Amino acid sequence: MSCSHPNPQFARPGFVSLNGLWSCRFDPGKSGAERGWEKAAEFETPISVPFAPESKLSGLGHTDFIECIWYCRTLAIPAGWRGKTILLHFGGVDYSCNIFIDGKKCGAHTGGASPFTVDITDFAEPGSEHVLVLEVHDEVRSHNQALGKQCTVFASRGCSYTRVTGIWSSVWMECCAPLSLEECRIIPDAENGAFHFEPRFRSTPAGSRFRVTVRDGEKVAAAGETCAAPGALLTLAIPEPKLWAPGSPFLYDILFEVLDAAGRVTDTVHSYAGLRTFRTENGRFYLNGEPVFLRMVLDQGFYEEGLWTAPDDDALEHDIRLAMQAGFNGARLHQKVFDPRYHYYADKLGFLTFSEFPDWGMGFWQHFTHGPCDVYRSFRDYFSQWREVVTMLRNHPSIIGWTPFNETHAYRDLGEHRRILSDVYRLTRDLDPTRIVCDSSGYVHAETDVWSVHTYAQDPAVLAEKLATKPVYAAEPETELQAWHGQPFFVGEYGGVKYLPPGREPWAGGSWGYSAAETEEVTLERMRELTATVVNSGAAGFCYTQLTDIEQEQNGVYCYDRSAKFPPEELRKIFAMKPDWSKY
Repeated sequence: MSCSHPNPQFARPGFVSLNGLWSCRFDPGKSGAERGWEKAAEFETPISVPFAPESKLSGLGHTDFIECIWYCRTLAIPAGWRGKTILLHFGGVDYSCNIFIDGKKCGAHTGGASPFTVDITDFAEPGSEHVLVLEVHDEVRSHNQALGKQCTVFASRGCSYTRVTGIWSSVWMECCAPLSLEECRIIPDAENGAFHFEPRFRSTPAGSRFRVTVRDGEKVAAAGETCAAPGALLTLAIPEPKLWAPGSPFLYDILFEVLDAAGRVTDTVHSYAGLRTFRTENGRFYLNGEPVFLRMVLDQGFYEEGLWTAPDDDALEHDIRLAMQAGFNGARLHQKVFDPRYHYYADKLGFLTFSEFPDWGMGFWQHFTHGPCDVYRSFRDYFSQWREVVTMLRNHPSIIGWTPFNETHAYRDLGEHRRILSDVYRLTRDLDPTRIVCDSSGYVHAETDVWSVHTYAQDPAVLAEKLATKPVYAAEPETELQAWHGQPFFVGEYGGVKYLPPGREPWAGGSWGYSAAETEEVTLERMRELTATVVNSGAAGFCYTQLTDIEQEQNGVYCYDRSAKFPPEELRKIFAMKPDWSKY
């Protein structure tokens, strides 16, 4: 089931991967620009891309703060790309970067979690070699940038982990015709048995056409075309539609083609999609019109050797299979933007996800605890990144909801706090009205489709009492409940029972969890009792903390290296539990 393209839902043939050996240079004085490093032909330190310099797989393992780093490599532009638009894609560069080719600036990007593309046509000559240089800045202690779970002090502690600087996701290059597809939003309309396609083009000369072919295996299920023009919309009805769902995750293969006025194909893009609906009603979640109880696990996407970057494709698929083996039907993808290939495997395997953003570190509520910061810059960066993330991922059927923020309770001004949450909620619904949006997982809600609560009460009786609070458990009822209107009640975080199997040494000092259990039996029993309490609380779903240990945080149901802590059948007995909804 391996996936060769970095973005499998928008794959052009003939892309060139730029992953592999680059060179780099640390710039602690941030003086490289003054010294003309953008004109360098090579730096002295080899680094394996796309692994961050803090990771072992990068070949460096440099875990101190890196506020500025430079990268360099040679670009060989294929001769056959003459007359084409040449695109340079970055899956993620943390945090802001300037891009140079042969010493000339060709692009820039701000935001460590979102993908971006640079058009280098005017800087790259087909059949020639060029030098690509990146200048990257990453100031995690500024409180001006989103960083997720990266630690702002030297040593990892609590639920914050080793930092991730610079290139941490795939880099690749491709060419396309000037008349080509820039993106295409795929809207599943399962209730009417159709797909709607909203394309965007790089240019729209008169007479150009856009053609879509939808395949069910070897059979053409539907095909059609429309003019390649701004605002073009194409709807294709699917005879005898097959729905996507866990247990039967059917995917249609899709071919996009752009044609010029003479009928010649100028651009070809391969994609896929699933037909399904997801909505809320009467305090429940509904998938394809049927109630579904969400049994999710918190997955933070950290890897022992690669940090934010999985060592290979197999590791992405393996994490999903581990979660499913333990009885979960989905995951909260927590404080990180996951690789598109992870979502490809979730689509293939029928695994439900909430996609999240690594908002921790931003200034709006961090101001309250960390002193002055540039709130304007922090949120300007956030809005552009979140738009890029949602736009990139919104065609994946496995994603059932968006979570733009997590635990935003340390606010300085409640009115401004609510306005920001509401603005982002509405932006997200505008970008993707087909999914639900949880404005903030846990704590203060302003405008949301999901009433997500977090509680790490370890006594089942105490947990039951908290979850029984009416109209619903709220951390700050005096500020939150004006946003309550009967949304599904989702226990977005609970559990967190720390357990270290016999013979396994702590990853580091300061081993941590929300509670500790000394034996496997005690741990399993506590997880069982807590989960049963949540399942019987009237909740529409849960998310257990967490899939794996991460560094010093050792409350995973698997170890950091993905080895087992517990027999899989025992985990399934716990996390496959479902409520008797006839009681509610």
